Amino acid sequence: MSITIRVPSTLQPLAEGQREVADSSETVSAAIASLEQRYPGIGPKLLDDDGKLRRYINLYVNQTDVRFLSGLDSQLKDGDELSIVPAVAGG
Repeated sequence: MSITIRVPSTLQPLAEGQREVADSSETVSAAIASLEQRYPGIGPKLLDDDGKLRRYINLYVNQTDVRFLSGLDSQLKDGDELSIVPAVAGG
């Protein structure tokens, strides 16, 4: 099984400049753990100290926000794309 994790430009320096990372995780939480194992320091940018998704980070499986699926327990299947999208604020 293979999924693609899309890394935003703000986190690419932590991911050795990678825009996309291939992975074989079966859940969103496992994909984040895999990213943290490969690229130490990226996990805390996505999850808080309680292991919950930071409120300014959005995760999408294909085009669906994981908050409308099963959150970090959302299942991934072959060919899925997990996109990390930081919230944008302005005024």
